[in-house]
Amino acid sequence: MMFKKILIANRGEIACRVIRTAQKMGIKTVAVYSDADARAPHVRMADEAVHIGPSPAAESYLIADKIIAACKETGAEAVHPGYGFLSERTSFPEQLAENDIAFIGPPPNAIAAMGDKIESKKLAEKAGVSVVPGHIGEIADTEHAVEIAGGIGYPVMMKASAGGGGKGMRLAWNEKDVREGFEATKREGLASFGDDRVFIEKFIEQPRHIEIQVLGDKHGNVIYLGERECSIQRRHQKVVEEAPSPFVDPEMRKKMGEQAVALSKAVDYHSAGTVELIVGADKSFYFLEMNTRLQVEHPVTEYITGLDLVEQMIRVAYGEKLPLTQDEVTLTGWAVENRVYAEDPYRNFLPSTGRLVRYNPPEAEEGIRVDDGVAEGGEVSIFYDPMIAKLITYGETRIEAIDRQIDALNRFEIIGPGHNIDFLSALMQHERFREGNITTNFIAEEYPDGFQGAPASDDLLRNLAAIAAFAATAHADRARRIDNQLGQRLQPPSEWEVKIGDSVQKVSVSEDGILVDDQDVDLSVAYTPGDSLILASIGEEPLSVKISKTANGFALNTHGATHKARVLPAHIAQHAVHMIEKIPPDLSKYLLCPMPGLLVALHVKEGDKVEEGQPLAVVEAMKMENILRAEKNAVVKSIEAAQGDSLAVDAVILELE
Repeated sequence: MMFKKILIANRGEIACRVIRTAQKMGIKTVAVYSDADARAPHVRMADEAVHIGPSPAAESYLIADKIIAACKETGAEAVHPGYGFLSERTSFPEQLAENDIAFIGPPPNAIAAMGDKIESKKLAEKAGVSVVPGHIGEIADTEHAVEIAGGIGYPVMMKASAGGGGKGMRLAWNEKDVREGFEATKREGLASFGDDRVFIEKFIEQPRHIEIQVLGDKHGNVIYLGERECSIQRRHQKVVEEAPSPFVDPEMRKKMGEQAVALSKAVDYHSAGTVELIVGADKSFYFLEMNTRLQVEHPVTEYITGLDLVEQMIRVAYGEKLPLTQDEVTLTGWAVENRVYAEDPYRNFLPSTGRLVRYNPPEAEEGIRVDDGVAEGGEVSIFYDPMIAKLITYGETRIEAIDRQIDALNRFEIIGPGHNIDFLSALMQHERFREGNITTNFIAEEYPDGFQGAPASDDLLRNLAAIAAFAATAHADRARRIDNQLGQRLQPPSEWEVKIGDSVQKVSVSEDGILVDDQDVDLSVAYTPGDSLILASIGEEPLSVKISKTANGFALNTHGATHKARVLPAHIAQHAVHMIEKIPPDLSKYLLCPMPGLLVALHVKEGDKVEEGQPLAVVEAMKMENILRAEKNAVVKSIEAAQGDSLAVDAVILELE
């Protein structure tokens, strides 16, 4: 027998992911939803759905009593918490147990033990797990902190005990840094987590972030399912994950895995869990924390092991034994996951919100999987995490999996909110990433001045020129078929001039083929005016290009950048040199809103003198406050927005003179 009905106490892609496995197992599902998610895909996918409150998570998804009431109303026997929300709150499985509802996750004592960074380190040490050299007990004051840091050896990291998500962390390279940062770290811990305890540990230089997936049952069996490399991060948030790691050898994997199992057994762990490790360049590794839940990046492990982790969690919760032993775990091939976020890499990764006017992910096929919880016409709202989807690819080799990512990202269409698809594609093409030479500092080191689009090779520009000329021929051919068209030129032009950036190329399109600057391009392409995606191939190589019409050509997006192509018939192009260049307007005198958001503070008024770097306004978006500063010394000429206004992207807040 098995559970007949389970409730998923979550939303978005992870709720859809759990529902898919439950359906495969023949288990009925119950979704819960807030006001903002009334028409969300997870609600439509489930057999039943229960409304649990207003849009803010604190008034809906985070209220355990509402989840329990929904279970009782629908007769759900078990709850899968997904990740985030209530998944690592000790009180939640305890409340479920009091109401005779099963929790599809680990026991409360394991969640409690691993949720406290100081206690979990003590436990790890006791279980024989390598921990970062550091001071685990209470730290009295700044002088005590200086003494401890000196004993460990610089650099050290000061961390709030209850911290997470990059908050409450400070790096100290010397005594001065400790004196300046210790009290601030305490204050941040108290403000963000209601806990001002701080611990200090050795900072590992050139670190990698590698994690071990564990799986345990209620009969004392625990196994490890290999590792995941999660070093590509931005501001301590993971962006790319892969399994296995290009850095880990079999001997190291065995050591890491056995330590992860020892730690799990020390807290009587069952269900899926992840032991996160920080790994040095010398292959030394140290316990960081344990996530007592399903990880966002679990699909890469599923690909290389052939196991469905959600199914195993459900079976373990019901009391079944694990279906395999450690010796039977095999790792085959390579998998890579990219997180597609609603954030604009061209604007310093500012969060973006809005309607998904177009949402067309690549179709699932061999080696390509998309886990999402959105649909075209839906909205990326300000209330929840900005992740739109996860793109997972598989290959026999690491490079095959990475190249599949590039091809799939080329075909991933999103119009509406800003998104990071170009950035992800640029990462996949980056030589250092492809070599596997990565650390957690990779993005900061390789993109110190932000992201401006992936560079294009001469070959790619030549291929894009051929595609642009082919598309222009198709538009011209359609135009000549329109009744009563003026003029006698009823043949579309066959000679074109295509300008992309500084590159100008002569393109000839005929039935015999396409020539770019007298070079033959082996292009196979189908295009009808109005298409938004071209699936072409150059010789044997696929080339997918997103295309949209502009005033005098096309915008072509592929391989991590958008290229504006000016396409003119050759007999007209010769006159283009006489056109007066349009100079873009000077916007430096305006303070523009960098993203859709709420103007929560305006610090100046008309006539005020302002200095470079002075805060002028504060805009709130995605629960984060963004301070907008003056870029030069000036005087406020006029105020165009008021405190409390909801502003669109690029809305004028004030004008300077």
